[in-house]
Amino acid sequence: MAKKRQKASEGGANWQDTYGDMVTLLLCFFVLLYSISTVDQAKWIQVVKSFNPDAKEVSQIALDAESMSQDEVPGNVDDELDAFDSLYEKLKASVEEMGMTSEIELYKGDGYTFVTFRDTVFFDGDSSVIKPQGKEILDVFSTILGGAADSIKEIRVLGHTSQAHPDYPNDIESDRVLSAERAAKVTAHIQMNGVITADKMISEGYGQFRPIAPFDTRENRAKNRRVELLITKSDAVERSLEEYYEQMNR
Repeated sequence: MAKKRQKASEGGANWQDTYGDMVTLLLCFFVLLYSISTVDQAKWIQVVKSFNPDAKEVSQIALDAESMSQDEVPGNVDDELDAFDSLYEKLKASVEEMGMTSEIELYKGDGYTFVTFRDTVFFDGDSSVIKPQGKEILDVFSTILGGAADSIKEIRVLGHTSQAHPDYPNDIESDRVLSAERAAKVTAHIQMNGVITADKMISEGYGQFRPIAPFDTRENRAKNRRVELLITKSDAVERSLEEYYEQMNR
C-alpha cells in the first residue's frame, strides 16, 4: 500500500512575522540614531563603556574630552547664558552687602541688566573726578562683570545731568561736557580693570536731555543727576534708550 504524501505544513504567515520584526528593529535603530545625533560627551562615553566595561580605552567615536577645545565642549552656550542670567543677582547682592540700595538701583529685563548710580556715588558737585568710594564700587562691579564677560555683548555707560534751575536750562557746553566726562571716567575705570574688552564698552553723555523726573523740586532734580550702565547679552535684540526706559517704568 502506497504511503500517503504528508501535506506540507501551512506556514504561509511566518514570513510576515519575520518581516514585521525586522521593520520594528529598523525603526528602533533609527530612533536610536536620532536620539544620539546631538550627544553629551560624558554620557556617550558612559554608554560606550557599558557595552565593554573591561576596555581600557573608549572607542575612537567617543572623543577624548581633554583634547577638545573649550569652544567645542557641549554646554558652553548654556554656561554663557547662565553667567549672564546670574549677573543681576550677583550685582544686587553686592549692592546690598555694601549698603548702597538707596544710591544704586538695578533692573533686569529681557536680555539686559540696567544699573542706575546717583551722581553722589561717584562725583562731588560739578566735578568729573571719581571719588575713592566710587572707585571701590566700580572695582567690585568690574569683578562681577568679568565673570560674565563672554556672554556680554556691550556695556553702555550713560552720563546725565539735571537742569539746575527749574525755569532756565544749563549752559549747553558745560552741561554736555560734564555728562560726557563723567561717563568717560567711569568707562575708563572699568576698562583699566581689564575684565571687559575695550570694543564692548561705550560712553555717552546726554546732558540734561534724558530726565527721569521733572526739574521742579530739588529732590526731582537730584534724581536726574546719574550715571547708568546698560549691560546687554550677546544675543540680545538692540533697542533704543527710550524703549529701555519704557520697559523699566511699566
